[in-house]
Amino acid sequence: MLAAFIRAFRTPDLRKKLLFTLGIIALFRLGSHMPTPGVSYPLVQACLERSAAAGGSQLGFLSLANLFSGGGLLQLSVFALGIMPYITASIIVQLLTVVIPRFEELKKEGQAGQTKMTQYTRYLTIGLAVLQSATFVTFARNPSSLFGPGCDNILIDSSMMTIVIMVLTMTAGTGLIMWLGELVTDRGVGNGMSLLIFISIAASFPSSVWSIKDSKGWGTFLVIMLMILFVLTAVVYVEQSQRRIPVQYAKRMVGRRMYGGTSTYIPLKVNMANVIPVIFASSLLALPGMVAQFNQDPSGGPGWAQFVRDYFTKGDHPIYMAVYTALIIFFTFFYVSVTFQPTEVADNMKKYGGFIPGIRAGRPTAEYLQYVITRITVPGAIYLAVVSLIPLIAFSMVGADQTSFAFGGTSIIILVGVGLETVKQIEAQLEQRHYEGFLR
Repeated sequence: MLAAFIRAFRTPDLRKKLLFTLGIIALFRLGSHMPTPGVSYPLVQACLERSAAAGGSQLGFLSLANLFSGGGLLQLSVFALGIMPYITASIIVQLLTVVIPRFEELKKEGQAGQTKMTQYTRYLTIGLAVLQSATFVTFARNPSSLFGPGCDNILIDSSMMTIVIMVLTMTAGTGLIMWLGELVTDRGVGNGMSLLIFISIAASFPSSVWSIKDSKGWGTFLVIMLMILFVLTAVVYVEQSQRRIPVQYAKRMVGRRMYGGTSTYIPLKVNMANVIPVIFASSLLALPGMVAQFNQDPSGGPGWAQFVRDYFTKGDHPIYMAVYTALIIFFTFFYVSVTFQPTEVADNMKKYGGFIPGIRAGRPTAEYLQYVITRITVPGAIYLAVVSLIPLIAFSMVGADQTSFAFGGTSIIILVGVGLETVKQIEAQLEQRHYEGFLR
């Protein structure tokens, strides 16, 4: 593998792409540590240290957003919102394609329609960034809601002008991240947005692991590392698994030329929904915790708020795990049903003379595809639920704080998926130049 990297850097075109990608990554990490104007950086660091010493449980409902910002959210950096507004906007636009006929028409128009959909996604990203940055600045004015009791004011100035500047800065940071991701996709290696998510998670991974060693000792550290290695192996195996449905294309005469007569297949991944259901479930479970933060009362507050803090703030309670599992399974089936349309696939196959051997074209093909995708989605949903629960259960058994790892199963799925896809793209570049690539 090291020899393949050396060959990649010896290839002028590929070397330029790799260096450009590394430069964008360095710029992204720099912005994740640059504080927003109006924020006292020493006070933020002091609050983070106090929160870590207290166990960090009050940060549970912000774990997902902080994970995708590479730790920049809780530091109130320029890139505090990270890539989360873009992810949310992309998911919303994709789901609205089924509901809004105009979006469905744009999806069928090819490259021109895709460009228009991308433009809508950008507008929605900026709108969500304004909303999320305003919400987070509201939390920053009351640091105890973020870092727990005892944290002093972290804003240098609480005037309206300072708050407006903070909101504009965080929103501009999100727009810049969106632009950097598109630059990497066009001029670098791999998918830009996915790589930025990968870097955000990978940046906090070593410190999270090492903090377990410092707090729990080498025994717990080794157990956690073995657990991570086991989950990593299982995720790689499942992410590479797919059901291939053979498709045969009949021969047809167009003018004086004969077309068709080829055999191919439809690759249906076991995990077609990827990590989206886990993000949906985690975000939905985070909402009650966020609302409960606004109902902090020394006497305990309302009964529902105390119930949420007891059972839905941390993931070590059976009620939380049961609801979490049910939501993951539900969103897996929901997302697959939205993104994969058996009727549309069957119609396209029939249009171009394709058929599945032994299955009639048209409606029988659509019913067969629906039957197969349902059978594949069941183990895929269970796999997502198990991978998401393993870190919660394992960390609870060894007495470690799973909030330091955010959503450990989700992190590993994203790391593996983006890593494999990026390696495949580099491998394809090397194969085009007659190199051995990564795999001998």
